[in-house]
Amino acid sequence: MINHVAVIDIGKTNAKLALVDTASLSEIDVRTRPNSVLAGPPYPRFDIDGIWDFVLDALAVLHAAHRIDAISVTAHGASIALLDNTGLLACPLLDYEHDGPDDLKEAYDRIRPPFDETGSPRLAMGLNVGAQLFWLLKTQEGLADRVETIVTYPQFWSGRLTGIHRAEFTSLGCHTDIWSPRDKDFSALVDTLGLRDKMAPLGRADECLGTLLPEIARRTGLPAETPVFSGIHDSNASLLPHLLSHDAPFSVVSTGTWVISMAIGGRLEGLDPARDTLVNVNANGHPTPSARFMGGREFERMTPGDVAPNDADVRNVLDRRWFLLPAVEPGTGPFAGRMGGWTVPGMSVPERSAALAFYLALMTAECLALVGADGEIIVEGPFARNPLYLDMLAAATTRPVLVTGTATGTSIGAALLATPKGATPLARPHVVATDMAGKMRGYASAWRQAVDQSAQPIDG
Repeated sequence: MINHVAVIDIGKTNAKLALVDTASLSEIDVRTRPNSVLAGPPYPRFDIDGIWDFVLDALAVLHAAHRIDAISVTAHGASIALLDNTGLLACPLLDYEHDGPDDLKEAYDRIRPPFDETGSPRLAMGLNVGAQLFWLLKTQEGLADRVETIVTYPQFWSGRLTGIHRAEFTSLGCHTDIWSPRDKDFSALVDTLGLRDKMAPLGRADECLGTLLPEIARRTGLPAETPVFSGIHDSNASLLPHLLSHDAPFSVVSTGTWVISMAIGGRLEGLDPARDTLVNVNANGHPTPSARFMGGREFERMTPGDVAPNDADVRNVLDRRWFLLPAVEPGTGPFAGRMGGWTVPGMSVPERSAALAFYLALMTAECLALVGADGEIIVEGPFARNPLYLDMLAAATTRPVLVTGTATGTSIGAALLATPKGATPLARPHVVATDMAGKMRGYASAWRQAVDQSAQPIDG
């Protein structure tokens, strides 16, 4: 009987270990650490050793306190691990925000497959895994000879626990350039780079890879027979519970460093890669039209402080049409290449907080429109706790908005890999303040007009 699933959750900003109770589908204990980036040489890289020590220590503490019955994994996208013939990293795991791959942009663009094949937009830095692989193979001496196996990022961690490595659909389908969602196979780029024979065997996210290696069992105190499940891309972890409990059409908005809008029953035709739309792949291996922007990062950059807006502050922002215009992070999102900002200087801290929440909601609404989303909108993650964000999202889309009560929406989905036939979390409707709904709809329309009129390309 699996009562408690320990979820290793590696986000871009933080690494977490969440213990999920499978009966209540609630997190009964969560430990976190910053996911710091180490400077070079040879290049900016994730602190794999630091994360690993954190994971093992947290597993030991949570098992002693609660008992762990199984382990699952979820991790951010745009990352891949290259292993040598001993199963260790053949090169450090590149931070995807390093701009090194841009140095070879022209050469890479000559060999990358078209959007119609991969559903992957061309992104800056290392946000396309294919660009990472191309750059690493060209710049790291002897790497091609050292590499024995290439694994997707969640499976790197489950592989460290079990010694068994896989490549998995949800991470392969996350704007990598190396996967063809429609063909359910590697793209032509993998053959061009000569890597097909080095890719780990394909497996499902819910595959039980095996049990703990003896040294892991000794270090953590967990039973050696503890099952370990392969793992899943973090946005798809947020989507999974609702795939199990909802009928199309509906959409899930996974919020964190990235805000990913995934439309089940949305349109695959006519997606515009220039607006950061893409085709993700869900846990069942099916193409999922998606759009994204770096909403959590934008919130961190623009948040003015901790003073919450009151009703008067909110009304001021709505009535006077004070906006934050896109883009705060101009390298990604539906308005990539534009430089936005506040339309009015001198707003108070709480007024800016309200305008920032509205901006994030309106960016989300734009993403949902781009992928033809319809039906209920389920919001996961930190933004689900922001009532002004939820109010504006409901007003701008004129569709029901639901929220889940989990601290980390990804952990519940990852836990369900171990108990797919168990309960699924309930999403509760968000009730919009009726006296504000009309003002918010007017604000949303005016914001969109202001975007068209005043947001200019950076190079323009």
